[in-house]
Amino acid sequence: MYIKRVDGPRQVTLPDGTVISRADLPPAETRRWVARRKALVVRAVQAGLISREAALERYALSDEEFSIWESAVALHGEAGLRVTKIQDYRQF
Repeated sequence: MYIKRVDGPRQVTLPDGTVISRADLPPAETRRWVARRKALVVRAVQAGLISREAALERYALSDEEFSIWESAVALHGEAGLRVTKIQDYRQF
């Protein structure tokens, strides 16, 4: 069995003690983005599991969209990424 060579770590430990690996990330062809998946990608980038550029390319995201996800997680946690709560968490 061969291990595929990848840039960066194979797994990281988040500040809350959770360990995430590349296998935990959503598939590249993900089209239905729920809050949990968005938060997982943001946390993976923040922890250094994958680079921001790699995440943008892999998931076909714009830099602006990912920045919105990051700020929502920073301000309100995973709940800030829920589409049904956009008006509650919107910044004016």
